[in-house]
Amino acid sequence: MTAEPPQFTGLPDLASRLLGGSVVAANDELFAEKENLIKPAAPVFAPGDYGPRGKVYDGWETRRRREPGHDHAIVRLGVPGIVRGVVADTSFFRGNYPPQVSVEAVHAAGYPAPAELGDWQPLVARSGALGDTANYYPVTSARRWTHVRLSIYPDGGVARLRVHGEPVPDPAFLAGTVDLAALENGGRLAECSDAFYSSAGNLIMPGRPASMADGWENARRRDGGSDYATFALAAPGVVAQLDLDTSYFVGNAPGWARVLGTSAAPGSLHAAQWDELLARTRLQPDTRHRFRVQRSHPVTHVRLEVFPDGGMARLRVLGAVTPEGMAWLRDRYDACS
Repeated sequence: MTAEPPQFTGLPDLASRLLGGSVVAANDELFAEKENLIKPAAPVFAPGDYGPRGKVYDGWETRRRREPGHDHAIVRLGVPGIVRGVVADTSFFRGNYPPQVSVEAVHAAGYPAPAELGDWQPLVARSGALGDTANYYPVTSARRWTHVRLSIYPDGGVARLRVHGEPVPDPAFLAGTVDLAALENGGRLAECSDAFYSSAGNLIMPGRPASMADGWENARRRDGGSDYATFALAAPGVVAQLDLDTSYFVGNAPGWARVLGTSAAPGSLHAAQWDELLARTRLQPDTRHRFRVQRSHPVTHVRLEVFPDGGMARLRVLGAVTPEGMAWLRDRYDACS
């Protein structure tokens, strides 16, 4: 029986290319490119795929070392934040995986070059790793990090590096009108009634959707009910506009949608009183819908309801953080930076 992945894997992958992560440096990548480490898709294996340097792997692979030392790769996180756990996935690396790995991190202001990064702090001490396996390493640090460095001992291949954690945005960039629900701003999925085909967390990812798979799709309902997804906002805010995007959902978009808002303390969402931000409204397939919100009360959570079911590509909750919310964001940022 396969053990369940640790709870931290339910948090966003802060290093993912989908969030703007980048592998900015590696001391060696002779067999397979460092950029593969942060590809969002699961690694794949093509048995007959060979190139001029040998077997082509969907990961990062260094040459066999003949001298002392070890190899490393540096990743700039797409969204800086508190790291709760790391996954070094060695899928398909069976005789060429590193027997040990470690992970360090740094908090750097601005946009430094890799050679300018310093004061690396340990996240994962040098630890054993297995081949063809997702190796899980919990992290206890409560600091905000911008870069991580994966070291492998002495050499070998790693298919994917996942850096799961909680986004901690810089409050300086959350002034004015912002997307209060966006993952990169600190929004998160709190509840979802059904995610049979794809996660509702996709609704608050950056950018435009790339396909129907890049959204939230639930199963077909046969009971006359409806589905919903609830999001905790980055901070309490006043909502001014809602964008409901059904792009690529041509024959399976919801017929109607409604958006509710509430102001709820942590842990009390089940007892919250919800108000309508957007009344039940008819939707069109494969369409970006924009709605102005006439409301003056701050909210901490929004709930998107779709009737009776169907797929959505993106949800944008545009508004302004309250003064109290901005103070909380600044205190949090200062405490972990």
